[in-house]
Amino acid sequence: MAKPVIFTVDDEPQVLNAIERDLRRRFGSDYRIIKASSGLEALDTLQQLKRRNSAVALFLVDQRMPDMTGIEFITQARQIYPEARKVLLTAYADTEAAISSINSVGLNYYLLKPWDPPEQNLYPILEDQLEDWAASVQLPYEGIRVLGTLWSPTSHTVKDFLARNQIPYQWIDIELDKTGELLAQSINKDQGNKLPVSLFPDGSALVDPTPRDLASKIGFQIQAKQPFYDLIIIGAGPAGLAAAVYAGSEGLRTLVIEKEATGGQAGTSSRIENYLGFPNGLSGTDLARRATVQARRFGVEILTAQEVEHVRAEDPYRYTLLSDGIEVSAHAILIATGVSVRVPDVPGFSKFSGAGIYFGAAYTEASWYRNQDVFVLGGANSAGQGAMFFSQYARSVTMLVRASSIELSMSKYLVDQIQATPNIRVLTRTDLVEVKGSDRLESVVVNCRETDEVLEFRAAALFIFIGAVPHTESVDGLSDRDAAGFIMTGPDLMLNGGRPKGWTIKRDPYILETSVPGIFAAGDVRHNSVKRVASAVGEGAHVVQLVHQYLKTV
Repeated sequence: MAKPVIFTVDDEPQVLNAIERDLRRRFGSDYRIIKASSGLEALDTLQQLKRRNSAVALFLVDQRMPDMTGIEFITQARQIYPEARKVLLTAYADTEAAISSINSVGLNYYLLKPWDPPEQNLYPILEDQLEDWAASVQLPYEGIRVLGTLWSPTSHTVKDFLARNQIPYQWIDIELDKTGELLAQSINKDQGNKLPVSLFPDGSALVDPTPRDLASKIGFQIQAKQPFYDLIIIGAGPAGLAAAVYAGSEGLRTLVIEKEATGGQAGTSSRIENYLGFPNGLSGTDLARRATVQARRFGVEILTAQEVEHVRAEDPYRYTLLSDGIEVSAHAILIATGVSVRVPDVPGFSKFSGAGIYFGAAYTEASWYRNQDVFVLGGANSAGQGAMFFSQYARSVTMLVRASSIELSMSKYLVDQIQATPNIRVLTRTDLVEVKGSDRLESVVVNCRETDEVLEFRAAALFIFIGAVPHTESVDGLSDRDAAGFIMTGPDLMLNGGRPKGWTIKRDPYILETSVPGIFAAGDVRHNSVKRVASAVGEGAHVVQLVHQYLKTV
């Protein structure tokens, strides 16, 4: 924990050095002593301290300074550090100004020069002030801070990236925090006051950063250490992580490339209660964290915030072109990119994405909708898990379900939990037809097919859990896909008993192999896969054995 600061300001060098000497002698073991020779210099230093989230406990400031008096300095400094104690050094002629400023600027005390001996005239007074400060102030957070607004889509992107990658941070809503607003303005005034502003313990800041910017700053690996691997895994959901663990444990040089955060969609699940070996359930983030640590322990490299633009085959090698223009090659590639939530085609939807409308669980936002009415679109397990989680915060959770019953696509344990939760209601045979609001979501319009009614409900937030759009753009024109874009593998490629067009070797495709030898697919991205975490893990483990078989032939 960094020491709090005692900040002294005086324009006379001899006096300033004497103040610093006396302060260090008594308080140097518990406080950092910082000095400045002018108010302007001090304000600049304060801004730097604020960026680092350093605590300032006390200002000890001379009143008679050119350009800016002590009271004028305190007037501005209190906006940056409103809780710091404020002590003025004055001459006898300045006492009237000091007394009048007690109310106007919140001055806590004023001292007459000279203060000798300090044991009698300085230390007791400052000790009282510092004790009062310590008793009333919570020490500042020392990690990453994010300044933004709840209704800023880019603020949500930053919070979601940090949360899914399990990076602790402090969220500061500048609409509610005046000091945070002033800090954000001072940092990005030359950049059009963009949000969010991410602040780091070293005092640096990133304005409106991309996930890749954040990953690089935090210290995540974003570039491969080698040009060639035995196996490249694209996607770090359950299938990709399982494959990474088994490949690494069996000595394969393995690279995992993940564009967002390890865990995939499963990583956003609040509670997975039917996963083998965890009778009390576990969260998706816990599963992702454990698997990520396990893979790295076996020497697997994991790139974060890195995206594969294109996959190509040039026998005997397979290549991945990354978004930064670098190409990495391998003997074999596993496509485990999973799926994403489908975007509803309703009026107004894109306007409120990230400003009241969120994809998936969006746990970073749940607590901000405490005691409000939220809606969940979807009726499968992920929607049920989300509804249960939000019910802990929201006044009410309404599930909008197209089907006639949630029992058709949801596990019974979740159905039972939802039915037993009083603040969750389920509207079946219901379609979302419109979303409304000004700068944020305010209401949802639905069509109840049962009664053919169109109803409008006030809504603080809408969480989307519908459909499955596969991430297969990187193999466009390379691997065979079905009409919905899912990758065809194994027996599904054997049309009329014949091997797929362009198949170049004298054997049938392995069960998880695509239409290109040496390129495999596992998990939700695969045609006809079972959309369950355990199934994805099983496919990821199985594919490593197929890779071994393939490697014997190259």
